[in-house]
Amino acid sequence: MTSERTINQVIEQIEGDRDWLVGIVRDLVRIPTVNPKFERDEDLNREDQCQQLVGNLLADANMAVSTAEAFPNRPNVVGRLDGEDGNSLAINGHIDVVPSGDVDAWTTGPFEAAVRDGRIYGRGSYDMKGGLGAAIGAVRALAACGIELAGRLEIHSVVDEEAGGFGTRALLQGVPRTTAVIVAEPTQTDVMVCQPGLEWVRVTLRGLSAHAGWRYNDIYPQPQGPDRTRPGVNAAELATRFIDAIAHLERSWGKRKFHPLLPPGITTISPSVVHAGVGMGPNGLPTSVTNPATTPDVATIDFDLKYLPTETSEQVRREFEDFVHHWAMMDPWLREHPPRVQWDLYGLHFPEFNTDPDGPLVRSILRQSARHGLPGRVTGFPAVCDGAFYEGADPVIFGPCGADAHGVDEWVDIDSLIGVAKVMAVTAIEHCGVAQ
Repeated sequence: MTSERTINQVIEQIEGDRDWLVGIVRDLVRIPTVNPKFERDEDLNREDQCQQLVGNLLADANMAVSTAEAFPNRPNVVGRLDGEDGNSLAINGHIDVVPSGDVDAWTTGPFEAAVRDGRIYGRGSYDMKGGLGAAIGAVRALAACGIELAGRLEIHSVVDEEAGGFGTRALLQGVPRTTAVIVAEPTQTDVMVCQPGLEWVRVTLRGLSAHAGWRYNDIYPQPQGPDRTRPGVNAAELATRFIDAIAHLERSWGKRKFHPLLPPGITTISPSVVHAGVGMGPNGLPTSVTNPATTPDVATIDFDLKYLPTETSEQVRREFEDFVHHWAMMDPWLREHPPRVQWDLYGLHFPEFNTDPDGPLVRSILRQSARHGLPGRVTGFPAVCDGAFYEGADPVIFGPCGADAHGVDEWVDIDSLIGVAKVMAVTAIEHCGVAQ
């Protein structure tokens, strides 16, 4: 049993290091780490420099540090305190961020890491360098207090979460898993024990090209005969009808699918990218998209589809495909030219997870949160995060307060950073145990 004296010592250490923790979060934010899949600029794509800083900080906390590239010049970093596997814990955080958007709309530069009113402002401060900084502060305090854990403790600092979690997926290949994981995404200090699954799916609809000048021939009754021009079938119009049908399916799911820890209607099917044009290119998209004089013969709709933590990907894929099939059967053209459904679009797939809200890790976080006056509600994560890839580790999402992730003037609350670091440190002690 961990002594109260040990716990108080760690908490006092983190409180005394408050300015240091604020400083390292600011240092992390000041290094632009825009995911190069979204915006290529060598001045902004500096993940390798940021990870070097993370590695140095973890090494200073007596962790064994290893680095491996998930992509060229885009390394993951693992800090490890060796111990038993049976009560091991990982804390995961990503350093890649989305672009700043309209820089002129920011009240301070997106990478200045300005401090005012008890907040750190900057791209990535909230999502999620603040949570990663809190984890680093937690292991630093353990080292400063000379606490040796019985179980293995790891910090996973990863790239590419914003583009589909490929950094964490690369990190976890061929490495021993921990029995538990905390993902330090910002949660307003709530304890989030589940998340929906996420699929990106493309539906392709094929029509028949024709000259737009003869559109009347496509849509109105015409004299029949051997000389009649063959009517076109407008794939853009098929797409609009299909999107409307999917909206009805989405509402149906929202009415009959429910999880007590997630908002009603979380099972969204968002039509996010639509292309219509002429000819199918080798990339699966229309070849020509700039000629309104030709009736489009191909349309693609890319959907962002979420499903409940209590469902499986296989179930939802079958249900979606069954709907598409029956919808197409109502149209003579589509019966002969059925839509194509393509899963794993761009390789993206976030599995669902549904951790026991009464599990020991959750109870530990709640107990320590209450100790420090943090809200500590048990709820679910309405988005998706890298916890999905820690199969069998009962992921829990827990991180600081703030606002405006992916938006202008993103910020993280300093007091919550300190509180989260304290909770993480003591939870690590309770979960991993102290070496005798």
